[in-house]
Amino acid sequence: MSYYFSKTLSVPFDEAIACVTDELKKEGFGVLTEIDVKETLKKKLNVDFHRYKILGACNPPFAYQALQAEDKIGTMLPCNVIVQETTGGIEVAAVDPIASMAAVENPKLAGVAEQVQAKLKKVIESL
Repeated sequence: MSYYFSKTLSVPFDEAIACVTDELKKEGFGVLTEIDVKETLKKKLNVDFHRYKILGACNPPFAYQALQAEDKIGTMLPCNVIVQETTGGIEVAAVDPIASMAAVENPKLAGVAEQVQAKLKKVIESL
């Protein structure tokens, strides 16, 4: 089982970020965090890296359901979506919550994970 699903786009990097953010909003997600990996690696290690951002996406109703079922699930939240430059274009990839939450072994999370997976897949497919 793969732990993510992805799609490669033929748009500029910043446009991809905007598109992903808009599609996430349509599915009830907000972006809580945005980590610029390229910038961070340059500052901390003085190394060059390709453009790579991690968007921490959260859908509050689903996060609340998951937290009610498993109080330590916050260690796996928010749902990360990456946008990165590749030689083939701009790749957008989202975590598969079913794969990540399978490690928790709490059957109460299955329904939430399935619903979040469907929404994140829709985001990726809509790009």
